[in-house]
Amino acid sequence: MRKVAIRVYAPSESLVFLKTKEVFGGLSNMAGGYPIIVNDVVFLTSEALYQSCRFPHLPELQRLIVSQTSPMTAKMRIKPMLNESREDWLQVRVRVMRWCIACKLVQNWTRFSELLLNTGDLPIVEQSRKDRFWGAVPVEGKLVGANVLGRLLMELRETVRQGGQFFEVLPPVPEVDRFLLFGKSVGRVAFCDGSDLHKVDSLF
Repeated sequence: MRKVAIRVYAPSESLVFLKTKEVFGGLSNMAGGYPIIVNDVVFLTSEALYQSCRFPHLPELQRLIVSQTSPMTAKMRIKPMLNESREDWLQVRVRVMRWCIACKLVQNWTRFSELLLNTGDLPIVEQSRKDRFWGAVPVEGKLVGANVLGRLLMELRETVRQGGQFFEVLPPVPEVDRFLLFGKSVGRVAFCDGSDLHKVDSLF
């Protein structure tokens, strides 16, 4: 597995998000209000979609993840099963995450693109208590970590700036074998502005 560089961020010079209820909390994978439909299955958060992608060979576990109304609850339910993740998970997880947040954008274009653009040119940093890979942790007044999610969000922000509303269809993750949901190959994700999808929260 390729090593990732650890970076140091000054909180006062960065766009830091931590809690989902904050102004920029929608950047978090845990944030509700950004539903995604893949293969006619509704995922209430990008976190639920990401965690489901761990287990293409375990459709019943994927169904358990999708059935949870809270992404944190889903994460806790699958914790005992993490050793059953696809064997190449550490190699493909960043590509999968990039695809998941792109799905979040594709199907919630107006809301999520505006949130990304409102971050300006600041580095986007996910503050975490202990995760130095996806986020960065406080160390002596700085935030230290690989901040992979923040960097993927900055990459997506730049894509929005350069291409505007160009996502008509998003293909599955490139070069990832056995990319399955409930036993079926994951198909393309169609563009949607998200106004109607937001109503799915009331179904649970």
